[in-house]
Amino acid sequence: TATTEIYTLSLHDALPIYHQDTDLWAMDTADPKTDHLLAQLEGGGWAPADWSHDGKQLLVVEGISINRSNVWLVDSTSGEKRQLTAKQTSENEVSYEGARFSHDGRGVYLTTDLDSEFHRLAYFDLATMKPKFLTSAIPWDVEEFDLSEDGKTIAFVTNENGIGKLYLMDTASGKFHLVNGLPPGVLSAAKIHRDGRVVAVGVSSAKSPTDVYSVEVASGRVDRWTNSETGGLNASTFVEPQLVSWKSFDGKTITGFLYEPDAKKFPGKRPVIVNIHGGPEGQSRPGYQGRNNYFLNEMGVAMLYPNVRGSVGYGKTFSKLDNGFHREDTYKDIGALLDWIGTQPSLDAGHIMVLGGSYGGHMTWAVSAFYNDKIRCALPIVGMSNLVTFLEHTEAYRRDLRRVEYGDERDPQMRAYLEKIAPMNHLDAMHKPIFAVVGENDPRVPWTESRQILDKLNAQGTPTWFLMANDEGHGYAKKKNQDFLFDAEVMFVKTYLLEQ
Repeated sequence: TATTEIYTLSLHDALPIYHQDTDLWAMDTADPKTDHLLAQLEGGGWAPADWSHDGKQLLVVEGISINRSNVWLVDSTSGEKRQLTAKQTSENEVSYEGARFSHDGRGVYLTTDLDSEFHRLAYFDLATMKPKFLTSAIPWDVEEFDLSEDGKTIAFVTNENGIGKLYLMDTASGKFHLVNGLPPGVLSAAKIHRDGRVVAVGVSSAKSPTDVYSVEVASGRVDRWTNSETGGLNASTFVEPQLVSWKSFDGKTITGFLYEPDAKKFPGKRPVIVNIHGGPEGQSRPGYQGRNNYFLNEMGVAMLYPNVRGSVGYGKTFSKLDNGFHREDTYKDIGALLDWIGTQPSLDAGHIMVLGGSYGGHMTWAVSAFYNDKIRCALPIVGMSNLVTFLEHTEAYRRDLRRVEYGDERDPQMRAYLEKIAPMNHLDAMHKPIFAVVGENDPRVPWTESRQILDKLNAQGTPTWFLMANDEGHGYAKKKNQDFLFDAEVMFVKTYLLEQ
């Protein structure tokens, strides 16, 4: 019924969980006492996706890894479930996301990388489960979509080289068109109004935190509905990024976003902060910079956000290029970037700092170990200094998932490789200043990953700073701690990056 909802419950947190059992519950929201166990699900990563219009069935997505998932049909009365998508093997992985029933209930819309490098919007007839791909003309990921209540219109968002685009599709003809007039940035939460005439979408751009825009389906008219708080700062002065690219060691093209300070205010070659995203299944995109605008507008430091191999958004083959025994190839992508910076007339290759959080923190440690002569300093945040000790001490619920990415440290050959490339085992090359930041209660990357390497760096005379918040976990969430960390970062940049 319209008042029935479903929930997935876990004994852990709200982060993606792939190796814990999850139960599926249902209840009538008018009577909380009706809550009951609908189905027991093996493994983790399960999430309800959509109700059928008659309330008798629901679509549930089973997430196994970043590259592999399944879609199930669950009877809302009996809890009986049936897998709709074909069975997979480790050699033939397929990802499915965002399943929605069609208006007539005869099919399912979803996004999938089945037979494709990218996630395409597709329609599956429930009787045959044969796919009809709807967006093959767009060689980029469809990130999300919404279907109007009358089933006539689909609004979908793509990720095109990091920049979000909104399209509108007529379901009867399959024709779609790009919506013009939205700021370049990251789009999210596209939703069609119940009357089918207007689409709302969130836009985060270099000049604004996430704001809401509306688009009239018939005319294409775009209106901005909100103006988010920027703390009294003049957002018009914030720097728009440019998409840049360079060739890596094997000829592959790697891209990133470069933010440069105002050349009139800060003439000459500018120092650079290379900020590496986490994940590794992540992507740096041209959204709002927040505090980082201080480095640009007040300190004259350029910011460069690379999307090295292993990043999502560039096809599933690209996202797997750093797996297992190819881990150090992604370090080499940054090495090639450091060389590229040296060819740019506006950037100072003699003043480069590398920074990153989580896996980006690991990359920061790695750059410090393998390209120490090309940087001035490094700032790893909640990063891993050795993938072997990380895999042995991260929380058990995520260990197997991470082994898919990094390799299984229990295998002798893989263990030897991970030890060979571990920053922890290349201390003799690390002499530039390092500022390590951790949270004492981090369940993902234990704080000891930083402490174990800092103690040895101190012993050999490498300048080190260390900050541990006793009331934080994987990253700093509390404002007082964020403020303290930012002030410390500014001090570190002034001390080591901007020194002549």
